Order: sequence, then structure tokens, then C-alpha cells
Amino acid sequence: MTTAQSGPLKAVRAKRVLLPEGEGPATVVVRDGKIAAILPYEADVEGVTGLSDDLVLLPGLVDTHVHVNEPGRTQWEGFSTATRAAAAGGVTTIVDMPLNSLPPTVDVASLAVKKKAAEGQIHVDVGFWGGAIPGNAGDLAALHEAGVFGFKSFLIDSGVPEFPPLDPAGLEEAMRTVDALFIVHAEDPSLVGESRPAFPDFVASRPPEAEAAAVRTVIEAARRTGARAHILHLAAADALPHLRAAQADGVRITAESCPHYLTLRAEDVPALATEYKCCPPIREGAHQDALWEALKEGVITCVVSDHSPCTPDLKEGDFATAWGGIASVQLGLPVMWTQAAKRDIPLSTLVAWMSRAPADLVGLPAKGRIAVGADADLVAFAPDEEFTVDAARLFHRNPVTPYHGRTLRGVVHTTWLRGAPTGGEPAGRFLHREESVVH
Repeated sequence: MTTAQSGPLKAVRAKRVLLPEGEGPATVVVRDGKIAAILPYEADVEGVTGLSDDLVLLPGLVDTHVHVNEPGRTQWEGFSTATRAAAAGGVTTIVDMPLNSLPPTVDVASLAVKKKAAEGQIHVDVGFWGGAIPGNAGDLAALHEAGVFGFKSFLIDSGVPEFPPLDPAGLEEAMRTVDALFIVHAEDPSLVGESRPAFPDFVASRPPEAEAAAVRTVIEAARRTGARAHILHLAAADALPHLRAAQADGVRITAESCPHYLTLRAEDVPALATEYKCCPPIREGAHQDALWEALKEGVITCVVSDHSPCTPDLKEGDFATAWGGIASVQLGLPVMWTQAAKRDIPLSTLVAWMSRAPADLVGLPAKGRIAVGADADLVAFAPDEEFTVDAARLFHRNPVTPYHGRTLRGVVHTTWLRGAPTGGEPAGRFLHREESVVH
């Protein structure tokens, strides 16, 4: 049996296929880049590619939180390297953040500049977020019409001067301007202190209450406006009761978390190991345990990378000065599976958090699932195989990651984008909001 072929798939057969209705043996038939049929394992199908018994057929992952940084900061990351890394990690769709590129994606002209930079480079399908910043409320409707999936805003300094934060009134103004999904970096600046050189002091400077207070701000804005809101990269358990209550009240608010918050613990971070710096910070194990429970409960709906790389020199120094971001788009699946397996969480549950749930968040019904009519974005994954992370061998542009040297469980053998194996010429397409279904 083989795990790949040189040309496009006609059909793929596996003893373990993660289907929406559950895991089981099946033969998945592909035609014109779409899943045309799902047949019994023993079906007589021409040109079938068979997976060995140690491999599971997954839907391609959907990562709705990726900072590609091109144009303008392509030395940090770029479309070619970011999407190659994504494909190698089983991710077949990304949605690019409106910063830290130059210009940021805050109007129709800047979206055109970004798409021009990405043309001919993308190895997976790519969509784009717009940005909501002070002074651009008048640009949001046209930018939404141009195809972005929604609007990102910060309630605190973003780290780059060209993307300033909104105050609560500005967030509410943006929400009233256009009927769109608003995704928010939620930390209250009044509760955040000056960054400190050592990790424990850095964590203390950005306390859990800063997240909880900002989440309350977003909830109230969404409640008053009726807008859809989504909390990015949740790290603090303190925010969960507010989210739970708001969701029960019918407020249109969801939340995500990230592999680093769900697998790394503050107790284990060396004092000056700046490769671990991110905002909000990695928190203690009690927060991590609560995040996992919130995922199982559905208060947190999805897991995405927040891939935010930079050049190695920007990670030098200490926690007061180093860039805050973690490079992980290639590693999210094995990082998460290593931890999920220890917590007795089925692979099917984990993959749904990383594929169908983020696809549903942005309204991509043809992504993140193995179903008839969906795109044939597929992954052959060995859940019991282990490897040791070597940062220098990742496809990210810069070899900086807190996972270097860690032994992880789960290896991606092959990724197919619309039925064609990735790894060759870039074959990704741009995804636009008008092709999606808004929930």
C-alpha cells in the first residue's frame, strides 16, 4: 500500500477516515478537486490510493490566525514559506491577519497590495482578515465587500505603530458600521504593566484579569450592537465565566485558543527563554486545564496557531524587549495531539477543533470536513509516530520556535489540496468572503 502518488487523487482508501458522522473505514472518491463520493472501504474503485493501516485520513486543517507579514516584513515570514509550512503541517487553508504587513490590510487598496504580493506563491488556500483601527470606520464596508472575512482589532498596543488599538467606543463604532465578524485581541491596557526582563515578571505584568476585563468589554459591545464577536488567543481561565454567561444570554460571541496556551505551562518556561514570549503570555497549568475543559464544553470553539514569527535578532535580549509571537503553523497538529492523547481526547475531537470549527467560524462550508461536495483537502496522518522538532528543518522562514528539541507524537505524511499533493508548484487559491456562508 502507498501513502501518496505523483498526480492528483482519483480515490483514497483508509481503515480510519475522520468523517463528520464519526471515524471508520471508507473510500473517498475525488473528482475535479472535490469529494464526489464516500464509499465502503471494499468498494471497487479505479485508481485508488491506499493508506497503510498506521495512517488516518483527516480533513485538511483550517488555521484562521496566521501572520504572514508580507509585504513589508517578508524577512519575518512570507507567503511562500508560511504556506509551505502550513501544508507540511496538514493545514490546507489559512486566513492571514491584517498586520504585521506593510501596509496593513485596513482598506481596499492595501488588500490589493497584499494579494498582489501573494500571487503565485501560495501552497494552500488563503483568505484575508481586514483591520479595524482608529479612523478607518468609513473603509470597513468597502473592504468587507472586497472579500475579507471580518475585522481584527486590538484593545491594547499591537506592537506595531501602523496598527493602533481601538478604545471601547471605537470598537462599538466599528461594530455598528458593518455587519461582519469582529475578532479582538482582548487585553485591558489599564491593567497591563510595563514589560519586565524575566519571564515570571513579564507574566505578572499582563495578569489574567486584563484578559477578563477586556473580554467583558467585547461582550458588552456585542450585546449592545448585536454584532458577531470572537475572542482571539484566549489564555486566561478568568475570562471563561463571562464567555459562558454571555453565550447563554444569546450574545453572538465565540472564542479560540492556541497550541502554546494548551500545551506549554508557565511553570516550565526558563526565565530568559524569549522564544516563549507571546501576548497574552503563557499561563500556569491551572489556566491550561480550564481551557481544555472549555473546549470540551464548547465555550471555546476552535484551536488555531497565532503563527507570529520574526527574525532571530528580534527574539534576542529579554522579555521586556523581544518580539512577542510564536512560530508554530507547521507544528500545531502534532503539538496538540501529543497533549490531547495524554488527556484521552479522541483524534476526531481534536481535528474537529482544528478543521471544521474554524471553517465554520469564518463560513467556509467546503473546508475542514470530509464530506461529499467539500474540497478534497486531505491529510494522511500517522498518530502513533514520533519525531523530535529541529527548528532548522521547518519550512518557516526563521528557525525560532519554543518547540525545538521536543519529541512530539503524530507525523503528517501527505497533504492534498483539492486532491493534488502539496510540495510542488504553488497551487493555492484566494478565498473571498462572498464565497462563504455567514453564520
